[in-house]
Order: sequence, then structure tokens, then C-alpha cells
Amino acid sequence: MDLIHPLAEAYASAFSNAEDPVLEQIAAETVASHAHPQMLSGHLQGQFLEIISKLLQPKRILEIGTMVGYSTICLAKGLVKEGILHTIELRETDAQIAQQNFERAGVQHLIQLHVGDALELIPQLKEEWDIVFIDADKTGYQMYYELVKPRLRKGGVILADNVLFHGEVLQQEIRGKNAKAIQKFNEMVAADDEVEKILLTLRDGLFLIRKK
Repeated sequence: MDLIHPLAEAYASAFSNAEDPVLEQIAAETVASHAHPQMLSGHLQGQFLEIISKLLQPKRILEIGTMVGYSTICLAKGLVKEGILHTIELRETDAQIAQQNFERAGVQHLIQLHVGDALELIPQLKEEWDIVFIDADKTGYQMYYELVKPRLRKGGVILADNVLFHGEVLQQEIRGKNAKAIQKFNEMVAADDEVEKILLTLRDGLFLIRKK
């Protein structure tokens, strides 16, 4: 299901900043060789993440779900001097590719890559977060949110990807464990009075959540 008309997406891309050549190469390689290339953030969402990061000028970023590092590189571009981005990836193969991509992009010194279960690793990171990007297993979104929100600074932002989940949450009857999990997550965020929020129809849906 195309949530955004392909012509509209192409038009938006044409009137946005050109894709970074390294990111363009990473995207092409991912489409050609990765088992799940649709998981990649891509040009428009990557540009959005980069601009949000530059606006907030974060010292500490947490990304849950690295994949091959496309979104990581975009977010890292907004870090202030001596800032660090922690990113967590469950799959060793993707983590290895991501590390190579960080080096290609020249941002490896800004990124600390962790391999393993995010639910176990997040409590070990004793940081106050400026930005958290959630883009991992959908059934874990609520738990990730509850883990990171107490350590998010006032005015900090949580970004959650795939909150339209391929349009499945738009159906009268929501089926499948991932779509149901995303629906519950969306309802939880909507009911949270401690945050300001807007669900953006960018790509597969992106929740922008700001802690009051």
C-alpha cells in the first residue's frame, strides 16, 4: 500500500536538499543486497532527521535500531562538539555493515555502536538524552518509550518510525501483532499528557514527541 503518491514523493525529493552522495550509495547498496531494504529511512526522512538534529543541537542521541546506519549518519550531523550518538542494533551482520558505513561517511568518531538486545542495553547507558529515535521491533515500542522517557531532558524529542505501519493501522480491523502493537503505542502516546506530539505522514508515519 502506497501511503504517499509516488509522484508527490518524487516532487518533494526534487525540492529538498540533494541526497548526500555517501548516503545515496548506501541506499543503492541496501536496495541491491539487503533482505529488507524497505527498512531504510531513505532520502526524505533522512533529511528530516538531519534537520531536526541540527535544530536541537543535541549532545546525546540514542537510536534504537541501527540497521545499516543510514539514519544514524543523518542524526549525527546535528551533534554539537563532543556530542555522542549511541545506536543499538540486534543483528551482528547489520551492525558490521553500519560500522563500515560510519567510516565511509567520516562520522565514526561521533557514534558508539552497541550490538545486542536494546531492552538490556538501554538501562546501562547512564545518559540524559536530547533525541531518541525508535526504529526497531514494533512489539517493543511501548517498552522502549517507557525506558527512555524518564531520561529524556525537558524539551527533548522522541521520534518513532513506522507508526502507520504500511497503512495497516488505518484498517477498520487491525490485524497482525506488529500493527496491533503500533496501534497500542500510538494510543499510549496520544494519551500521554507529559508530552506534545504530532504524527507526521512522512514515509511510513513518523511520531514527533516533545517532552514538556
